[in-house]
Amino acid sequence: MQALLVFLAIAALSLLASSRALLDPGRHPALAQLAASGLLFLVFGTLLGPSGVAVLTPVNLESLRPLVALGLGTAGVILGLNLEPRVLRLLPRPVYAAALAHAGTAFFFVAVPLSVPLLLWMDFPSQAAVGAAALLGAAASLSSGHFAVLGHRSGRLERARGLGVALLTMMDDAVGLGVLALALVLGAASSVPEGVALVGLALLLGVLCGALLAFLTYSLKDPAELTTVTLGMVALVGGAAAYLRVSPLLAGVACGATLALVGGRAVDRVSRALGRVERPSYLVLVFLVGCQLHARDWQAWALLPAFVVLRFMGKMLGGKLAQRLTVGLLDLPPKLGNALISQGGLALCLVADFSLLVPGTLSQRVFDVVAVGAVVNEMLAHRAFRQVAPPRAVKGAPASPGAGGEGVAA
Repeated sequence: MQALLVFLAIAALSLLASSRALLDPGRHPALAQLAASGLLFLVFGTLLGPSGVAVLTPVNLESLRPLVALGLGTAGVILGLNLEPRVLRLLPRPVYAAALAHAGTAFFFVAVPLSVPLLLWMDFPSQAAVGAAALLGAAASLSSGHFAVLGHRSGRLERARGLGVALLTMMDDAVGLGVLALALVLGAASSVPEGVALVGLALLLGVLCGALLAFLTYSLKDPAELTTVTLGMVALVGGAAAYLRVSPLLAGVACGATLALVGGRAVDRVSRALGRVERPSYLVLVFLVGCQLHARDWQAWALLPAFVVLRFMGKMLGGKLAQRLTVGLLDLPPKLGNALISQGGLALCLVADFSLLVPGTLSQRVFDVVAVGAVVNEMLAHRAFRQVAPPRAVKGAPASPGAGGEGVAA
């Protein structure tokens, strides 16, 4: 009963934290920045979980695993819907190269050095250690554009520059998801062919659900009926993936991408229906992720400083490369790397998905490093972004009309 009450309280708090007024940087700039990433819910989860005051016990968390799978499936569908084929075809190749430059540089800066302690000083099989190092690199490669979005909405950052940063941070998701698939191939099964089959099954499940969702929503006109069908299918993706013990995140991405490809006019309506639950479901998921954090593993704490420092260096260099590649194409701010420090919620989704399918000491260590690192990087990003958009330069600037919270967390 206690666990249920706590969960309901967090769910209610997530609805409150999704308020447009709270996320409007024109009204409450500091509060909007604090709430936008949702990482406060990660802290709440850690404090209330087994590593904190243990209001939620390991048994409670085990019973809540299906909710984690549903949250990951929902996040995946939303990510997949962002893969709009028409927009992707219009983007010039240097933009893809720039996104790959900043994400890939951070990946190699983290994955290669951290593979050394994982291989040599921690007693894990080499295949698992390589997969863990790659997953750390994948989490490091991701950036969140919510500071750029808030900076634009509060008038601190020009619209073109804010959109340019947001575009690059959205496109780096492909690197993280690709490495997650590779890590699952290496770690989620006893052999590589079996791992490939599990990842393939997740993608096939997502494609089938996406095609079915497109068929069911094609002729629906009633918004309530459309929302019900959409939420039911999204729940089916996460639930079926959990039942089959395959990745709900990858299945969700495949579902959303399939719908974006074949859904036609229904895509916008489905996106709006999902937009209503995006942020509350994201915040509940982040809370449950925080509950899984183990704060007593000293080896994870030993890896954490190296993870943060190497990622910071990788983003600084990657930002410079991205700027050079997009000269004349994107209007990006000087010192672009400072705008790429925030890590975002997808990094948490990656390690939560991996921990669901590959439980054990190594995946828990990776999970701890990335979860704590996300909070540290958020604090660093708050200071670093001042180099990109100083607050005093826009004193008295009006907030953009219609500012809201949709998509900020992603």
